[in-house]
Amino acid sequence: MDKKQILILCTGNSARSQMGEGLLKHLAGDRFEVFSAGVTPSTLNPYAVLAMAEIGIDIRDQYSKNLSIYLEHEFDYVITVCDHAAEVCPIFPGPAQRIHWSIPDPAAVEGDHQEKLATFVQVRDAIKFHFENWLVELENPKST
Repeated sequence: MDKKQILILCTGNSARSQMGEGLLKHLAGDRFEVFSAGVTPSTLNPYAVLAMAEIGIDIRDQYSKNLSIYLEHEFDYVITVCDHAAEVCPIFPGPAQRIHWSIPDPAAVEGDHQEKLATFVQVRDAIKFHFENWLVELENPKST
């Protein structure tokens, strides 16, 4: 059986989608092939790395990728984790079901190290909550 293909998309592919990629790989094991990308990619945010390390998930080797490299790829799910990415998300070939979660950008928060890290942890936990619920829904689809 082929693995489901999942793309997690945000604006910069620096925090939310990177944490999402790490979380989904961790939560779902080898059930999916998980990718992340950005509309205008930047670099992996060190606070995203720290927030994920707190729960034992190492994303240090992940890097920001441009959405354009996936435009011809067939995905089963495209999950946008920011409003801007949802607005400009292209149509992908194949069956791609679009899912949108409006997650605030943790990199936009100003403050000292502890305040920034706390914000990234809150966002990480919000993304984790969404994925845990989504995985339960996939396993137990509602009958219509």
